[in-house]
Amino acid sequence: MPQHELSKDTQEIDNMEAVAKLNNCPLSPRKMRLVVDQIRGENVNKALSILKFNQKQAYALLVEKLLLSAIANWQLKNDAKLDDETGLIVKSIFVNQGRTVKRLSPAPQGRAYRIRKRSNHITLVVDVVGETIENVN
Repeated sequence: MPQHELSKDTQEIDNMEAVAKLNNCPLSPRKMRLVVDQIRGENVNKALSILKFNQKQAYALLVEKLLLSAIANWQLKNDAKLDDETGLIVKSIFVNQGRTVKRLSPAPQGRAYRIRKRSNHITLVVDVVGETIENVN
């Protein structure tokens, strides 16, 4: 198979997925991963309901906004409306550590304790379940 035909096949697969990114979110990546792990691989409607009733509301709110942004990106990219039969899932979502801001806190006897304020980057990819498998074959 010539190289240019192979790249067209991968472009068709990539056209079905949409990406949303959130950079420099001022929350700890370790705690954000607890929320993100709950929705990985889920249907988007189920993922939205999981996030809505999550106990870590500050974290879940940011991920919910990011998921809604990814859904909107998918709708614009594919000129389609989202419904229950679409089969849109959270294909991949991952949290990377962003920059760490270092601060000093006063301590006894003239010393100082270091406070690390961590941030993170979240990348979310949504895709249709059945379309990807059909295009590969």
